[in-house]
Amino acid sequence: MELNLERPLLFFDIESTGLNIASDAIIELSFVKIFPGSEERRKTWRVKPWDYQNNCQKPIMPSAKAIHGISDEDLAGCPRFSEIADEVVEWLKGSDLSGFNSTKFDLPMLAEELERVRKYMKKDLDINLHEMRMVDVQNIYHVMEPRNLKAAYRFYCGKELENAHAAEADTLATYEVLKSQLDRYPETLKNNVEFLSNFSERQKSLDYAGRLGLNDKKEPVISFGKHKGRTARDVYFSEPSYFSWIENGEFTLDTKRQFELLKQQYETEKKEARKAAKAAEQPKPLSDEEIGNSISMLAGKFNVRTEKQKPGKDQSGTGSLF
Repeated sequence: MELNLERPLLFFDIESTGLNIASDAIIELSFVKIFPGSEERRKTWRVKPWDYQNNCQKPIMPSAKAIHGISDEDLAGCPRFSEIADEVVEWLKGSDLSGFNSTKFDLPMLAEELERVRKYMKKDLDINLHEMRMVDVQNIYHVMEPRNLKAAYRFYCGKELENAHAAEADTLATYEVLKSQLDRYPETLKNNVEFLSNFSERQKSLDYAGRLGLNDKKEPVISFGKHKGRTARDVYFSEPSYFSWIENGEFTLDTKRQFELLKQQYETEKKEARKAAKAAEQPKPLSDEEIGNSISMLAGKFNVRTEKQKPGKDQSGTGSLF
């Protein structure tokens, strides 16, 4: 079954130096963009993983190399992510997203690389991945048939996945698996990206690392440590230093960014509250009618005529007494 799309759906897959979102980096990124009407475009980048703080290439973990087969030497002449960031953003704009296990790894890793460009290269990238709908094909698979991509490809497509863990092969396989899932479960799955995004979504959180969850009232809640279960607002107003601890701690840049956005929101609320309290202390300005009545009262008290009380000029042409 072909996908019923209202706007492009961008399938993507990432290979990296390792599995630590905060410290590892992208070395290969593949996009397969499907447009309404099933037009397909592809783009794959090899990326030199860069340590922006130490200004050097990040090494690939041996455990990661054993999976994807890419070596440090293979990437020596490749661009850094910061050099392709603008092009990546253009591919992302106006699209919904899809991938296999992407909610847990690929999406957080992509977000982290974008945040590094913002922080270290001082580049204002006009993209917010948190606002984009995400269809995680693995989550659908795990609900319907719990296994991995290779098994999913064999189960749904009846084929063996060749060249597994090459980014483009995995990306194309994910696209085929999603179409086959729609064919296999027509009574459960709707051919609609919003439905598929909601169906495949895990527990909602503000950051990809899951440090900030949402309660039943859609309020940001701390989901770890000593403040677990408390709203972020309550923690900020009772212990603002906690937000500074997050900023200086070993958390992903995406997590730090979400805490910073909340801090800015709460600071704005504090300023508005102070302004409202100050305004409440000030006497209420008099209306024009009240000012006029006050003038008339004072004029009567001191036997002074107001303009309305002044007589007109007499026939001799001389002015009034006032």
